[in-house]
Amino acid sequence: MDPQRIDALLGFLALADRLKTVERRGLVPLPDGTLRRENSAEHCWTIAVVALLLHREVAAETDLARVLSMLAVHDLVEVEAGDTYAYDPAGRATQVERELAAADIVFARLPPDLGPRLRALWEEFEAGETPEARFAMACDRTQGFLQNVLSGGRAWRDHGVALADTRPRMAPAEAVDPAFAALIGALYDRARQGGMFGEAPPA
Repeated sequence: MDPQRIDALLGFLALADRLKTVERRGLVPLPDGTLRRENSAEHCWTIAVVALLLHREVAAETDLARVLSMLAVHDLVEVEAGDTYAYDPAGRATQVERELAAADIVFARLPPDLGPRLRALWEEFEAGETPEARFAMACDRTQGFLQNVLSGGRAWRDHGVALADTRPRMAPAEAVDPAFAALIGALYDRARQGGMFGEAPPA
Protein backbone atom coordinates (compact mmCIF):
# COMPACT_ATOMS: atom_id res chain seq x y z
CA MET A 1 0.00 0.00 0.00
CA ASP A 2 1.49 3.32 -1.00
CA PRO A 3 2.03 6.10 1.56
CA GLN A 4 -0.64 8.39 0.07
CA ARG A 5 -3.29 5.67 0.38
CA ILE A 6 -2.22 4.92 3.93
CA ASP A 7 -2.53 8.61 4.81
CA ALA A 8 -5.97 8.82 3.18
CA LEU A 9 -7.28 5.74 4.99
CA LEU A 10 -5.91 6.79 8.36
CA GLY A 11 -7.26 10.30 7.84
CA PHE A 12 -10.72 8.96 7.07
CA LEU A 13 -10.65 6.66 10.09
CA ALA A 14 -9.75 9.64 12.26
CA LEU A 15 -12.68 11.53 10.74
CA ALA A 16 -15.03 8.59 11.32
CA ASP A 17 -13.84 8.37 14.93
CA ARG A 18 -15.42 11.78 15.51
CA LEU A 19 -18.81 10.05 15.31
CA LYS A 20 -18.16 9.09 18.95
CA THR A 21 -18.41 12.78 19.85
CA VAL A 22 -21.77 13.40 18.11
CA GLU A 23 -24.44 13.32 20.80
CA ARG A 24 -28.00 12.24 20.14
CA ARG A 25 -31.13 13.05 22.13
CA GLY A 26 -31.48 9.40 23.11
CA LEU A 27 -30.33 8.59 26.64
CA VAL A 28 -28.30 5.66 27.95
CA PRO A 29 -29.17 4.33 31.43
CA LEU A 30 -26.08 3.87 33.62
CA PRO A 31 -25.65 1.33 36.45
CA ASP A 32 -25.97 4.06 39.10
CA GLY A 33 -29.43 5.00 37.79
CA THR A 34 -28.36 8.18 36.02
CA LEU A 35 -28.68 8.85 32.30
CA ARG A 36 -26.24 10.19 29.72
CA ARG A 37 -26.61 11.15 26.09
CA GLU A 38 -26.09 8.39 23.54
CA ASN A 39 -23.58 9.10 20.79
CA SER A 40 -23.99 8.29 17.12
CA ALA A 41 -21.26 5.65 17.10
CA GLU A 42 -23.06 3.72 19.87
CA HIS A 43 -26.27 4.09 17.92
CA CYS A 44 -24.67 2.58 14.80
CA TRP A 45 -23.22 -0.36 16.74
CA THR A 46 -26.56 -1.16 18.37
CA ILE A 47 -28.38 -1.02 15.03
CA ALA A 48 -25.88 -3.54 13.66
CA VAL A 49 -26.80 -5.88 16.54
CA VAL A 50 -30.51 -5.38 15.76
CA ALA A 51 -29.80 -6.32 12.13
CA LEU A 52 -27.90 -9.45 13.15
CA LEU A 53 -30.75 -10.54 15.41
CA LEU A 54 -33.60 -9.85 12.99
CA HIS A 55 -32.02 -10.83 9.66
CA ARG A 56 -33.46 -14.36 9.79
CA GLU A 57 -36.72 -13.25 11.37
CA VAL A 58 -38.00 -11.40 8.30
CA ALA A 59 -39.46 -12.98 5.18
CA ALA A 60 -37.55 -10.98 2.57
CA GLU A 61 -34.11 -12.20 1.56
CA THR A 62 -31.56 -9.47 2.14
CA ASP A 63 -27.80 -9.27 1.78
CA LEU A 64 -26.70 -8.93 5.40
CA ALA A 65 -23.22 -7.75 4.46
CA ARG A 66 -24.75 -4.93 2.45
CA VAL A 67 -27.11 -4.03 5.28
CA LEU A 68 -24.27 -3.88 7.79
CA SER A 69 -22.19 -1.82 5.36
CA MET A 70 -25.04 0.67 5.02
CA LEU A 71 -25.48 0.86 8.77
CA ALA A 72 -21.76 1.47 9.25
CA VAL A 73 -21.81 4.52 6.96
CA HIS A 74 -25.37 5.84 7.25
CA ASP A 75 -24.57 8.40 9.96
CA LEU A 76 -21.01 9.33 8.97
CA VAL A 77 -22.26 12.65 7.60
CA GLU A 78 -23.12 13.61 11.17
CA VAL A 79 -19.45 14.33 11.90
CA GLU A 80 -20.02 17.46 9.79
CA ALA A 81 -23.80 17.97 9.93
CA GLY A 82 -24.51 16.90 13.51
CA ASP A 83 -27.41 14.71 14.56
CA THR A 84 -30.93 15.82 13.68
CA TYR A 85 -33.52 14.90 16.29
CA ALA A 86 -36.36 12.93 14.77
CA TYR A 87 -38.96 15.14 16.48
CA ASP A 88 -37.43 18.54 15.67
CA PRO A 89 -39.37 20.01 12.72
CA ALA A 90 -37.00 22.94 12.29
CA GLY A 91 -33.95 20.68 12.18
CA ARG A 92 -35.60 18.24 9.81
CA ALA A 93 -36.49 21.07 7.43
CA THR A 94 -32.78 21.65 6.71
CA GLN A 95 -31.54 18.10 7.26
CA VAL A 96 -31.30 17.01 3.62
CA GLU A 97 -29.42 20.12 2.55
CA ARG A 98 -27.01 19.95 5.50
CA GLU A 99 -26.32 16.25 5.11
CA LEU A 100 -25.74 16.47 1.35
CA ALA A 101 -23.16 19.19 1.96
CA ALA A 102 -21.59 17.06 4.69
CA ALA A 103 -21.46 14.02 2.39
CA ASP A 104 -19.46 16.05 -0.13
CA ILE A 105 -16.87 16.71 2.57
CA VAL A 106 -16.82 13.32 4.29
CA PHE A 107 -16.66 10.96 1.34
CA ALA A 108 -14.18 13.15 -0.53
CA ARG A 109 -11.64 12.28 2.17
CA LEU A 110 -11.42 8.72 0.85
CA PRO A 111 -9.32 7.45 -2.08
CA PRO A 112 -11.24 7.71 -5.39
CA ASP A 113 -11.97 3.98 -5.52
CA LEU A 114 -13.57 4.03 -2.05
CA GLY A 115 -15.30 7.40 -1.73
CA PRO A 116 -17.98 6.78 -4.38
CA ARG A 117 -18.58 3.26 -3.06
CA LEU A 118 -19.25 4.41 0.49
CA ARG A 119 -21.27 7.38 -0.69
CA ALA A 120 -23.41 5.03 -2.80
CA LEU A 121 -24.18 2.99 0.32
CA TRP A 122 -25.18 6.17 2.18
CA GLU A 123 -27.38 7.26 -0.74
CA GLU A 124 -28.99 3.82 -0.95
CA PHE A 125 -29.89 4.00 2.73
CA GLU A 126 -31.31 7.51 2.34
CA ALA A 127 -33.37 6.56 -0.73
CA GLY A 128 -34.87 3.55 1.07
CA GLU A 129 -35.81 1.77 -2.14
CA THR A 130 -33.95 -1.56 -1.95
CA PRO A 131 -34.89 -4.44 0.37
CA GLU A 132 -31.58 -3.93 2.19
CA ALA A 133 -32.22 -0.20 2.66
CA ARG A 134 -35.75 -0.80 3.95
CA PHE A 135 -34.49 -3.45 6.38
CA ALA A 136 -31.69 -1.11 7.53
CA MET A 137 -34.18 1.74 8.02
CA ALA A 138 -36.41 -0.49 10.14
CA CYS A 139 -33.43 -1.50 12.29
CA ASP A 140 -32.46 2.17 12.67
CA ARG A 141 -35.89 3.30 13.80
CA THR A 142 -36.39 0.28 16.04
CA GLN A 143 -33.13 1.05 17.83
CA GLY A 144 -34.08 4.68 18.40
CA PHE A 145 -37.44 3.66 19.85
CA LEU A 146 -35.81 0.96 21.98
CA GLN A 147 -33.33 3.49 23.37
CA ASN A 148 -36.20 5.68 24.52
CA VAL A 149 -37.90 2.74 26.21
CA LEU A 150 -34.66 1.62 27.91
CA SER A 151 -34.24 5.11 29.35
CA GLY A 152 -37.82 5.27 30.62
CA GLY A 153 -38.98 7.71 27.94
CA ARG A 154 -37.06 10.59 29.50
CA ALA A 155 -36.14 12.20 26.15
CA TRP A 156 -39.74 11.89 24.93
CA ARG A 157 -41.03 13.61 28.04
CA ASP A 158 -38.32 16.27 28.00
CA HIS A 159 -39.25 17.18 24.42
CA GLY A 160 -43.01 16.76 24.70
CA VAL A 161 -43.13 13.81 22.29
CA ALA A 162 -46.58 12.21 22.50
CA LEU A 163 -47.40 8.69 21.36
CA ALA A 164 -49.15 10.09 18.29
CA ASP A 165 -45.98 11.98 17.33
CA THR A 166 -44.07 8.70 17.04
CA ARG A 167 -46.54 6.95 14.76
CA PRO A 168 -45.49 8.56 11.42
CA ARG A 169 -41.87 7.68 12.12
CA MET A 170 -42.47 4.11 13.27
CA ALA A 171 -45.19 3.07 10.80
CA PRO A 172 -42.74 2.61 7.87
CA ALA A 173 -40.55 0.40 10.04
CA GLU A 174 -43.51 -1.69 11.18
CA ALA A 175 -44.57 -2.09 7.54
CA VAL A 176 -41.25 -3.68 6.52
CA ASP A 177 -42.15 -7.07 8.01
CA PRO A 178 -44.42 -8.59 10.69
CA ALA A 179 -41.31 -9.25 12.79
CA PHE A 180 -40.67 -5.53 13.06
CA ALA A 181 -44.36 -4.87 13.70
CA ALA A 182 -44.33 -7.39 16.58
CA LEU A 183 -41.15 -6.03 18.13
CA ILE A 184 -42.19 -2.39 17.83
CA GLY A 185 -45.68 -3.26 19.08
CA ALA A 186 -44.15 -4.81 22.21
CA LEU A 187 -42.08 -1.65 22.73
CA TYR A 188 -45.21 0.50 22.39
CA ASP A 189 -46.91 -1.65 25.03
CA ARG A 190 -44.01 -1.15 27.43
CA ALA A 191 -43.90 2.58 26.75
CA ARG A 192 -47.63 3.02 27.34
CA GLN A 193 -47.61 0.90 30.50
CA GLY A 194 -44.65 2.87 31.81
CA GLY A 195 -46.19 6.27 31.07
CA MET A 196 -43.14 7.11 28.98
CA PHE A 197 -44.60 9.47 26.40
CA GLY A 198 -44.64 13.24 26.73
CA GLU A 199 -47.63 15.53 26.45
CA ALA A 200 -48.75 16.65 23.03
CA PRO A 201 -48.07 20.37 22.50
CA PRO A 202 -51.17 22.58 22.78
CA ALA A 203 -53.07 23.15 19.55
